[in-house]
Amino acid sequence: MLKKLCVVLVLGAALACHATPAKPMKVVGSNDLQPDLRQNIVAKEVAGLISRYNYKKVDLNDSLSEVVYNRYLKKLDEDHNYLLASDIQDFDKYKDVLDDDMKSGNLNDVFYMFNVFQKRYLDRIKFSIAHIDDKFDFTTNDTFTFDRENLPWIASQAEMDDLWTKHVKYDLLNLKLATPDMAKNRETLKKRYQSLLSQSNKLSNQEVFQYYMDAFTEAIDPHTNYFNPFNAAQFNMEMSRSLEGIGATLQSVNEYVTIQTLVHGGPADKSHQINAKDRIIGVAQGKDGEFQNIVGWNINNAIGLIRGPKGTTVKLQILPGEAAVGSKPKVVEIVREKIVLEDALAKKEMRTYNLNGKQVKIGIIDIPAFYVDNNAAQSGATNYHSTTRDVKLILDSLKRENVDGIVIDLREDGGGSLSEAISLTGLFIKQGPVVQVRDTKNEVEVDADEDPSIAYSGPLAILVDRFSASASEIFSGAIQDYGRGLILGTQTYGKGSVQSEIELDKVISPTLADMVAKVTGGDKTVVTGGSESKFGQLNLTIAKFYRITGNSTQRHGVTPDIEFPSVIPLDKYGEDTEPSAMPFDVIAKSDYTKFGDLSPVIPQLKKLHDQRMSASNSYKYLLQDVADFKKHDDEKSVTLNEAQLKKQRDDDEQKTFERDNLRRVALGLKALKKGETKPKNEDLDFLKIEAGQILTDYININSKVTQVTPVLQN
Repeated sequence: MLKKLCVVLVLGAALACHATPAKPMKVVGSNDLQPDLRQNIVAKEVAGLISRYNYKKVDLNDSLSEVVYNRYLKKLDEDHNYLLASDIQDFDKYKDVLDDDMKSGNLNDVFYMFNVFQKRYLDRIKFSIAHIDDKFDFTTNDTFTFDRENLPWIASQAEMDDLWTKHVKYDLLNLKLATPDMAKNRETLKKRYQSLLSQSNKLSNQEVFQYYMDAFTEAIDPHTNYFNPFNAAQFNMEMSRSLEGIGATLQSVNEYVTIQTLVHGGPADKSHQINAKDRIIGVAQGKDGEFQNIVGWNINNAIGLIRGPKGTTVKLQILPGEAAVGSKPKVVEIVREKIVLEDALAKKEMRTYNLNGKQVKIGIIDIPAFYVDNNAAQSGATNYHSTTRDVKLILDSLKRENVDGIVIDLREDGGGSLSEAISLTGLFIKQGPVVQVRDTKNEVEVDADEDPSIAYSGPLAILVDRFSASASEIFSGAIQDYGRGLILGTQTYGKGSVQSEIELDKVISPTLADMVAKVTGGDKTVVTGGSESKFGQLNLTIAKFYRITGNSTQRHGVTPDIEFPSVIPLDKYGEDTEPSAMPFDVIAKSDYTKFGDLSPVIPQLKKLHDQRMSASNSYKYLLQDVADFKKHDDEKSVTLNEAQLKKQRDDDEQKTFERDNLRRVALGLKALKKGETKPKNEDLDFLKIEAGQILTDYININSKVTQVTPVLQN
């Protein structure tokens, strides 16, 4: 006891500036979640790192505090469905103190705000359950406003009750349109609401801390982010396209952690003892570890316990999918392995086009992200995955198939590794600068491809959309600036900043971390099987990148040579829609030599494209899709009149069915009958097809515009 008291006293001195100024305020009716010492330390550390090292110089002052406050409110209750105007008046006292709270590591105020929100949320769901059996008249002309973001906060309990009565009525009406059995519908809805209660009650202080830290970091700039331990593991898994664990996807179903799918060839699959729909009810670490019952657990905490470093053993208590709840579980012992997420890697396909009676073969390479398995690379592995390595193998394969041209599909590729963007560019150019990076000292570094070999020297096109960002923009911008290939699609996202990944476990004093662990007894709020950090990770914006022309991609992105219509609304998504985004600017150009000049051929290609589009039914249907999306996106409310809503739904369903069939026929496929299942792997991607056609036109007009002398590879 004396020893623990001494540790507490020492810790108290070490955390003097982390100490909270007042006791947390309890909120009756919530789960009264509170921050822990670990989160207090992280908050202060993140505030210090951002104020000292972030590229965008931002003072942690009252003005920023108000921005953080508004962002946090939006994350809690974006559509103003739960909190009352009186709650907002109560919260207003925090508008100009959140900056001071962060500097001191005080999270009491933001947790109080969350607890008030949770109380209101739980009250609303309980209210909904209580009113499921109300008699609703579905012939009246009531409407339910589902998008209240720009409406005032609700002033009274009576007004809130009216809103949620309509909410219940709308949910029941949706079910009634599918089946007339109202007894069954009410039971279905009751289970749905009870599930919402259960999920809210499973929230831990980790999730609350993440909500707030998102609001804080995004107020600085959109791409400075804090990841709690679980989310840090998820982020790094996505970057490497691999994970270490048992090779299964999990989901919470009726309080049980349930196997959804097994990774083919993964440890769980190879055990031959685990199947989809099986339920995991207990987890133990190592051959001799004690089982922890995980029924009712938050799914993220359960995943953190099941994952772990390759080569380690985890034991699972499995309740087979068909077994009764009271059945005796079987114990399965599994050695964790490294799992490669094959579906998330670059992949290829081949399309053929007719050119004056001759078949033209166009290879299409889909790149979902700029990924690299750094751990494998640093350990000396020879067969690790990275975007460049995988694409190089695909290019070699396509060349063996005598491909005439290649389309790189970067749509919805949000970026990733900067080094991979540079090395991928190097597969298509001889050598030279690829991107310029300016740091916080305004010093500019030119990052170049220094390998003179070329993996592919033929006709090239890059397909982009509004969600192509960051590394995608570096690569496509460099290809455009060198005149190496055509850029097709829509204006890209416009993310022109560079982030550094900071593992907070390496920043926070080990002595301090050890003392926190002793006082908290290991802190049961952080559940981990050994593969997660203790303090999480900060992705900090440390630089800005520029094209070799000197133009930033920030806000402006990359403008295609030939533009396609965008289903994604450009005024709602993109860097230029982010209030905290950095501005566009220009620096001096790099010293580089263009490999080709596409400007003479682009007008001809655009003319041919426009002629095709003017006669294309597929293009007409795409424009109709864009118009319909905008119409539905602008809707804020829905009728609660059954006949009217049914007619709207039936009309929309019929229109979609007919348009899908028209789209199929336009692409040479047979129309489907009502209820007929669509063939698997059927491709209705008109824009991808058109990208290949434009490249075919280019091959026909002047295939030598970007011709370079290839260096043969063994």
